[in-house]
Amino acid sequence: MRDLKIGYFADGPWSHLAIEKIISNKNIEVAFITPRYDTKDDKLKEYALVHDIDYIVSKNVNSKDYLEIIKQYNCDLFVSMSFNQIFRTEIINLPKYKTINCHAGKLPFYRGRNILNWALINDDKDFGITVHYVDEGIDTGDIILQYEYPITEHDDYQTLLNIAHKQCAKILYDAILLIIEDTVVRKKQVEIHPVGMYCGIRGEGDEIINWNQSSRNVFNFVRAICAPGPQARMYLDGDLIKINKVRMIPGAPTYIGTVGQILCKTKEGSFYVKTKDTFVEVVEYSGKLKVGKILKSVKS
Repeated sequence: MRDLKIGYFADGPWSHLAIEKIISNKNIEVAFITPRYDTKDDKLKEYALVHDIDYIVSKNVNSKDYLEIIKQYNCDLFVSMSFNQIFRTEIINLPKYKTINCHAGKLPFYRGRNILNWALINDDKDFGITVHYVDEGIDTGDIILQYEYPITEHDDYQTLLNIAHKQCAKILYDAILLIIEDTVVRKKQVEIHPVGMYCGIRGEGDEIINWNQSSRNVFNFVRAICAPGPQARMYLDGDLIKINKVRMIPGAPTYIGTVGQILCKTKEGSFYVKTKDTFVEVVEYSGKLKVGKILKSVKS
């Protein structure tokens, strides 16, 4: 087994368990850590201080100044975990074994951003985590490893995050071991699907519920952006209502009604809302409600 010197481009909780695994291996040396330029993650800086790892912040990792700095480390591999800058050809190819990235999506599907949210919104029954070589495309490089995990009816954004935080660390470490052992079998993404798909970043305003959808779609939307996400939102008489969890009603009939209307309250404090086809029970929410009122997408 050969030794490996890496440069670590990372940020946030996704990267913490991974670096713990990496630095526990005596055959791997972390030469430097570069966080996101606007990072609020002090944990990686703490790891750097404790383990005597250089900590280099850069607004542009493709700049000549930054490249001159990291060339001095003679790294064998660059590793990206939740890093938000695009790598260009020079930095990608600088290390002997190039640059790899861990992506919480089942490539070639779910390239891009906010993948766990989109997987839930799309009612997927599983999601993937992929380690791939970085090229100049968006998550288009050859695959090193890919693991899949089921999505159950009880899962939401929080539960998928819990899985991803742990499993991203595992698969990234497993992929690095393959590189150390020289046993990587590269798989081109076009061998899986000739086109794949891309997901755009979610932004302000995307959290508004469209009640003129099926109950299933509403259920998936709410669980996709529940806490620690922004939570689904509506307005009632100008007041903001945050909705964190809804429940589908087994056997609820399909019928025509006033979409978005609060139908009734339960003694437990939840309430029913009419959707395009049936109705759902809003279980966790904040704000004052009144039966018969219509939940709206804008302030009244």
